[in-house]
Amino acid sequence: MSTPVQSTAARLRAFRPSWSRSPKVLRTEVLGGLVVALALIPEAISFSIIAGVDPSVGLFASFTMAVTIAVVGGRPAMISAATGAVALVTAPLNREHGLGYLIACVILAGVFQIVLGALGVARLMRFVPRSVMVGFVNSLAVLIFMTQIPELRDVPWAVYPLFVGGLTLMALFPKVTKAVPAPLVSIVVLTAITVAAGIAVPTVGDRGALPSSLPVPGLPDVPFTLDTLTTVAPYALAMALVGLMESLMTARLVDDITDTPSSKTRESVGQGIANIVTGLFGGMGGCAMIGQTMINVRVSGARTRLSTFLAGAFLMVLCIVFGPVVSDIPMAALVAVMVMVSFATFDWHSIAPGTLKRLPVGEIAVMLVTVACVLATQNLAVGVVVGTVTAMVIFTRRVARTADVTAVTDPDGKSVVYSVTGELFFASSNELVARFDYANDPETVVIDLSATHIWDASSVAALDTVTAKYAQRGKTVEITGLNQPSERLHKTLSGELTGSH
Repeated sequence: MSTPVQSTAARLRAFRPSWSRSPKVLRTEVLGGLVVALALIPEAISFSIIAGVDPSVGLFASFTMAVTIAVVGGRPAMISAATGAVALVTAPLNREHGLGYLIACVILAGVFQIVLGALGVARLMRFVPRSVMVGFVNSLAVLIFMTQIPELRDVPWAVYPLFVGGLTLMALFPKVTKAVPAPLVSIVVLTAITVAAGIAVPTVGDRGALPSSLPVPGLPDVPFTLDTLTTVAPYALAMALVGLMESLMTARLVDDITDTPSSKTRESVGQGIANIVTGLFGGMGGCAMIGQTMINVRVSGARTRLSTFLAGAFLMVLCIVFGPVVSDIPMAALVAVMVMVSFATFDWHSIAPGTLKRLPVGEIAVMLVTVACVLATQNLAVGVVVGTVTAMVIFTRRVARTADVTAVTDPDGKSVVYSVTGELFFASSNELVARFDYANDPETVVIDLSATHIWDASSVAALDTVTAKYAQRGKTVEITGLNQPSERLHKTLSGELTGSH
């Protein structure tokens, strides 16, 4: 029989995070965070260039976003940092008004995200169909691959064998051991080769100077006036929406990969908190980084918040303490890592001939529309919205065609019963009015709705129109078989929409 002390100790152990209970898990989380930190550096610098700010602004954003979201986010192991989507949204504001306005935009975007999260915007994710999710994943993989192509153009010839060597190492090293992530081994080996042999190839240091000190908190250097608010608010709202869209889609993807649930509402609010903190520390803001998340979750095997926290912490340590060493990392090594990630991310099963043969044409069309929109706009959020709308239109057309009307006339010829099957909503009810024989039907008309459901005001209006057309000919209509929700809606709206009482 366990003593009270033993029971208390057991309960305390249960509350300890998994990484603190297993040396193997701890090693995975630490090494995963280190690999992500190395991959974040050139990305953050590149996004800083897109936004038109100093490289340190992007690096500080990646540091504060990762560390903060590790604590307040809803999806463990997901990486949030400075991103290209946010950089594209805020670049015009920085170009026209300066860094102070950009920082104010990041803080206000964080406030918007908290409000949207509290209002339940995350629940809208259930309306994103699987075909859009597949298109999102595949277009993401293509985007990651395409962003690496410029790194392989107009470069010294030595870049190509280094790139191929990096891919080879990542493909073969897991067969030797999975204790150390293959991307980390590839980065270390290729860096050692280029430094030892004095090979002149593009390096991380060529992207920009790394910061030498930690960021200092402070308020943005802008006038706190209504004019500033009206200038910043449109950009902040756009940034909030894009950031939430990418973060929630990434969280759902990680849920599928790890087969674990996560709180999307907490993630939405957490993204807002992380952006506010980032703005107060002078960062450019951000959201979930899908490529780095795939490195952390799929390639490194990380599963806890520790890897996310360490990705941000290692990023600053690498920049401030090991800046000269990090600057010598060849870009070819990081390009090889991202190309491997793109191939691992792509859902190859979705384009297999057998899969395409079995899928409905509409599902394939939605997937292709999503991919095409993302690649055309370079914006994952646009692709998801357009793909979802396309899926809804296809679904609406398919459901609208299922509504049918059949008529049975009594033998005595004094009444006719119309049976309506399928769903009645705006798309199907528009054709309902034309399905009745107003001139030749007997004096009593029964419309049986026991095999259908009334979903909206358009359906009620259509039934009112049918009733009015029969009334003009001196005939009566009886509507029967309504379920409770349909009867309640019909009773509330009937006669109020067409003006006939």
